[in-house]
Order: sequence, then structure tokens, then C-alpha cells
Amino acid sequence: MKMSFARVLLGAIFLFGLEARAGEVAAPAPNEALIKVTAKRFEYSPSVIQVKLNVPVVLELSSLDRVHGFEVPDLALRAEIKPGEVTKIRFVPDKIGTFAFHCNVFCGSGHEDMSGQIVVTK
Repeated sequence: MKMSFARVLLGAIFLFGLEARAGEVAAPAPNEALIKVTAKRFEYSPSVIQVKLNVPVVLELSSLDRVHGFEVPDLALRAEIKPGEVTKIRFVPDKIGTFAFHCNVFCGSGHEDMSGQIVVTK
């Protein structure tokens, strides 16, 4: 089976792009705020996350016990947090205010209280 040079080149570009994106997620840039958030039944720690307007943020989410969710509807952030893994969310806060986050994966009685806030200031 013959492969054209163009297909090989496109494949190489695609694979290089995936590898570059994976590297981006793994290493925060020097100007990014890195915040570690731990989820466990039925709480996040910290429950209040303070960030600055227009300063890039990386949230490193981890779970101590089971699968949890992390959702901030007003900032369009959403992730699944699995035990034994670190889930990273990168964002740049572009509006000042207090934004609620919550677990969007049912984790038992008490799940409805698993919430917190992201506070964006100048």
C-alpha cells in the first residue's frame, strides 16, 4: 500500500501537535497562578479560591476518595476528577466577581453541599 508524502506529513504534524498540547497542559507557564484543589466526600479544599483578573490560572484538581466533578457554570469550566490522577484546568479570569463551583458527579448523601467559590479581584 502506497502512502503519499502529503499524508505522512499531515500525520507527523498532527502527532507533533498532540504532543505539544500535552506538554502545554503538564507545565505551567511562569506567569500562571498554580492552585491545588483537593476533592473528597463532600468537600473541596480550599473551598474559596482567590484569583486575579486577567492573570492565567492553572487549577490542579485531585481526589482523595472517588470520582468527583468540578463545574463553574459562570466561567464555563468543567472537569472530572479521578482518584490517583491530577486533572488540570487552565483559564484566564476575564470578569470580576464571585463564582460558585460544585461537584457535578453524584457522590452520595451530602453531595448537594459539595461546593465552593472562585473569587476574582483586580
